Order: sequence, then C-alpha cells, then structure tokens
Amino acid sequence: MPAHAAPKFLPLCGALLIAVGVSLTGCKIEKIDTNATDSQATDGDSTAVKTSGEGKIRVAYVTNGIASFWDIAEEGCKAAAKDHDVECLVRMPPDGTADQKRMLEELISDQVAGVAVSPIDPDNQTSILNEVAKATNLITHDSDAPKSNRLAYIGMNNYDAGRMCGKLVKEAMPEGGEVMIFVGRLGQLNADQRRQGIIDELLNRSDDPERPFDPADGVLKGDKYTILDTRTDNFDFAIAKSRAEDAIVKHPNIGCMIGLFAYNPPNILEAIRGADKVGQIKVVAFDEDADTLKAIQDGSCYGTIVQNPYQYGYKSVELLAKLARGDESAIPEGGFLDIPARAIRKDNVDEFWAELKELTGTDESDASAK
Repeated sequence: MPAHAAPKFLPLCGALLIAVGVSLTGCKIEKIDTNATDSQATDGDSTAVKTSGEGKIRVAYVTNGIASFWDIAEEGCKAAAKDHDVECLVRMPPDGTADQKRMLEELISDQVAGVAVSPIDPDNQTSILNEVAKATNLITHDSDAPKSNRLAYIGMNNYDAGRMCGKLVKEAMPEGGEVMIFVGRLGQLNADQRRQGIIDELLNRSDDPERPFDPADGVLKGDKYTILDTRTDNFDFAIAKSRAEDAIVKHPNIGCMIGLFAYNPPNILEAIRGADKVGQIKVVAFDEDADTLKAIQDGSCYGTIVQNPYQYGYKSVELLAKLARGDESAIPEGGFLDIPARAIRKDNVDEFWAELKELTGTDESDASAK
C-alpha cells in the first residue's frame, strides 16, 4: 500500500455531525455476547436481504476486544444505522479468538445481511471468515484478513501508522536510547504491521510494508535506538500494567515506552507514575483514550497516533447497508477504504479532543469513565 498523508481528523458532512448529537435508535449494542432473542430473518436464498422482525435490514459489527477505542466506533455504528435505516448488532468479544469465532458462527445462524469484523488472528481464522463470506457480505475493519474472501477492508495503513509512531519516538527522544513496545497481542495483522513500522523507522530502514516481521523476542539494535522487547498482555489490563512495571525495574535505563493498543498507554503511564519516573521515561501511544489525551495535555505523554474509530464504525455499517440493497458499486476501489492516521501532540490535542467530543456527544467525564 502506498504511503498516505494524515489529513485533518474526520472530514464529515454536516448531516453526519447532526446525527451524532441526537439519540440514535437503529443499533442494538451488545458489548459482550448474550443470548438476546433477536428476530430471525426469513429462510430462503442466502443472498436475499435479511431483516429483523421490524422489517429493517440487520448487519453486524464485530470488534477484536473491549476497549474505549471501540466505544467510539460504536457511536459511528449508531449514526450510520440511523442514517441508512438499518439495524446493527455490535459484538465485542471479551476473551479472544474463541469468543470471536463463536460470535461469527451465531451471526451466520442469525442470517444477518452483512458482517464487519476486526479479525484477531487472520491467518488462523480464514476458515470461519470464509464461512461468513459464503453466508453473507463480509468486510474487515481496523485489522485486515487479506487471505480471506472479504469484500473490502476499512481502516488505515497500519505499517505507515507504525512509521508515524516511530517518528514521534524520535521527536520525544532525539538523542536515542532504549525503547520497549507493549501491545495486546501479536498475530493480529494491525499489531504486527504497526510494530514493524516502528522498528523500521527507528532502525532507519527503507520503507517496505512487505518486509518480514522481526521476531518478537530478542533485542533489535540500531545506530541510535535499541528495541529491547515487545511485551503482550492478551487484553488483560492488570497484566498490561504489570508488564510495564516489570520493564521499568528490569531496564533502569529505558528511555521510551510505546503502547500500540488504546489501553496500553494508560497502563504504562500508571506504572511510570508508580515508579516516580514521569518525565524521565517518555511515552508514545496509539489511539485516543481519555487518559492518554490528558497525559499529552499535561506533558507526561509525548504524543499518540490516532485512528478514526468513529469512521470505522460509520463506514462499515454504511457499506454493509448498501451491499445488502444490491449496490456493489459501493465497494471501494481495490477493496481498501483508507482512513488515514493522524499524529497528536501537545500543540493539537485540544483541537482534536474537541472534535472527538462533538462527534461522540461526550464530555471529559464521560470519556474518562470508558
């Protein structure tokens, strides 16, 4: 994929901005899979439009876990469900691949008119993804599964975003030094690509999204920067914090800690505060968790690479609604709808957060509670 510039966050039309500010009723939100008794679609041709008992087209949006990032995507799903007159089921697997597989199987059984999913382990999920694609319209968002039969991927170029993150590290620690990467899991394509982009940038390698991923274990040393390790936590927030605490103890000269998923930076920051090393250890982040944005405001986090989860949700539901109504021209050229990343630093964090609050209809206290 070509490199992309990072434009101003969320260039949305006025109608969409208005839609966010009102109470939205077209989307059934289920953060953890339940045995809710949704009306079943009528039997018959699997290519027919599947509707709820109220006659609305039903689509589904499946995340890769539970995090504040997905709360923002949820708002986009709500707005698109209202704007395009569909019903949307949002499913957030609490415990990894097995839960996500079960949810996808249930959605096949429920005969929804389309599924948007962020695959947790795309290489090992090809079979279930292709089962979904055979039964209904399948697209991916946030993280892709290019080997599957999905119709399109909605998201950013994660390798490019990783290189953007690496540039923030260079700004925060221009003299060089030791860094460590923290992430929920590897094997998930977006995590692997972000990590590789960071590594390639810090080691001053050429721009090559197809470069094989460096192994997670072992030290990677460049002229100025040394990547000590990549530590995973499997979406366990307590483990995420303890991994950061252990790193601070084990590596007293660590200069920068990088969090690749939305909840990683807040847990890193807690560990740094607990060790009384705020300012001594730089923090570079991904995503727009409220605690991360506050830390950028007060200077304890240098910056973050934000995606656009609101648009991930909105554009996914919009595309599925159009496909369900037979509009195949809605599939983006090349099967990729690029929603570029943006670098947030202290000089633009206030503007960014104001935009985010306007879109989601939240204030600071709401965001902090998520």
